[in-house]
Amino acid sequence: MTYQHKNRGVCSISTTVTLNDDATIAEVSVLGGCNGNLKGIMSLLKGMNAEEAIARLEGIRCGSRPTSCPDQIAHALREALAQMG
Repeated sequence: MTYQHKNRGVCSISTTVTLNDDATIAEVSVLGGCNGNLKGIMSLLKGMNAEEAIARLEGIRCGSRPTSCPDQIAHALREALAQMG
């Protein structure tokens, strides 16, 4: 299942997540943002359980912003899980 999230409060535009049937992460892609850092994060997330990734990423801030690209990935994952039922 693939889900696209419109990012808010960060320089990246959107996050797309693909989950396997067992709620593990098949793929994450982020449009915009810090390319090298996000490539590293996306590589580490492959195969991880979505709930575990949310627990690790949710609430991370970017400077004085109340959110970050990793936090937005957590939002996308949470929304994708909700759609899976």
